[in-house]
Amino acid sequence: MATATRRSFVMDHITRLIQSRTLGAGDRLPSVRGLAARLGVSPSTVVEAYDVLAADGAIFALRGSGFFVADRVQPFAVSQTGPELEREVDPLWVARQSIDSGAEVAKPGCGWMPADWMPVESLRRAMRRVTRGDSSVLTDYGNAQGHADLRRHIARKLHDQGVGVDPDHVLLTNSGSQALDLICRLLLKPGDTVLVDDPCYFNFQALLRAHRITVASVRHTRNGPDLPTFENVLKEQRPRLYLTNSALHNPTGATITAATAHRVLSLAESYDMLIVEDAIFSEFEPDLSPRLAALDGLDRVLTIGSFSKTLSASLRCGYIVARPDWIAALTDLQVATNFGGPSPMVTTLLYAALTDGSYRKHMEALKTRLDGARNRTIGELSTMGIVPWVKPRGGFYLWCEFPGQQDVARLARAALRQGVVFAPGNVFSPTQSMNSFMRFNVSQMNGTSHLEVLRKLLSRSDIS
Repeated sequence: MATATRRSFVMDHITRLIQSRTLGAGDRLPSVRGLAARLGVSPSTVVEAYDVLAADGAIFALRGSGFFVADRVQPFAVSQTGPELEREVDPLWVARQSIDSGAEVAKPGCGWMPADWMPVESLRRAMRRVTRGDSSVLTDYGNAQGHADLRRHIARKLHDQGVGVDPDHVLLTNSGSQALDLICRLLLKPGDTVLVDDPCYFNFQALLRAHRITVASVRHTRNGPDLPTFENVLKEQRPRLYLTNSALHNPTGATITAATAHRVLSLAESYDMLIVEDAIFSEFEPDLSPRLAALDGLDRVLTIGSFSKTLSASLRCGYIVARPDWIAALTDLQVATNFGGPSPMVTTLLYAALTDGSYRKHMEALKTRLDGARNRTIGELSTMGIVPWVKPRGGFYLWCEFPGQQDVARLARAALRQGVVFAPGNVFSPTQSMNSFMRFNVSQMNGTSHLEVLRKLLSRSDIS
């Protein structure tokens, strides 16, 4: 490694510590010899790096005392808060590839369905109704807790799923991600530990990193979290909160069993741990699975969800269901950070689309269509030796294992250069132990080009 490269390596390391706020203003930097030994470079390289950072004003030296972080505003970079990952398995980068890529890019790794799978005509009708209605819907701030009729509708749906709540237990938010963000603001502080599944929805990791939360993980099985590991983590790390999908787990598609759900709740009570249950895929289930919120009665469980998977990812609206004292505090937080609830135009439109009589038929047709796409995709992938870890009861994800020692991350990187966005397993793995897995979105597997790309890449031994 050239001298300049080694110096940049040291500077990047220190900058990362400052931007993640691991080192704050006034903190002493590691000693020259100590850092040199840790990074495997010479002390002179560290001195050169420190001198450049000092000249830039990021750090300063005190004679005889060492180097210290300068007292100036430092940008907070979420991407710098976790371990340094290859870009193709970094959750933030993979999310941006899916979101920012144009319609010409195949996205079998994305987390939403194509437009022609969604109830677009119902949304158009609802939009016309909204624009002809009360003008204040188009101009005013949102109610602090959100559209009252939509909250009542959510409460009724939850009652059908075994979660008995009234509308005052429901807070509407700008999205499912914002729902989780508000919960983190209310219940967590930097340095707290949160337990997630391994694998888990990749944006869970990114959002927790943004709040500077310590992430612990538990291996996810076909029946839910691995219970012996779950209990050990609770004993040793005392997580403040467990974050999971219990209905059609993302990315695996597995469903928690009743016995596992009861044990999770029992352990949570024993170790005074809260649970956030993301139920965003619950409406894709053919029949009701064990729901932590239903079994717990919303004592230590909060449920979050949104309409992005079933109606529209463009009409941003999520919700939190929790006990009344938490809803009151979360509402205050939403006012402080958003000056009210989600857009009245969006929530009124969503309510109209959910209640115009066509939504139930849409969901029935959608589940049938997904069953066909799932079976077809399993058959197509099996010809390449790619097999599902479990066949989900519903939803649009398949968590699949590749044959041999295939480096799925490298394969995804090569596919991106050919205009295909895949979701390699380690994007979802806090321990980076899922390199032979990939998540496929069966609704985005309609064409043949991405399958041809995948087949060609699997036949090559020089993927880089």
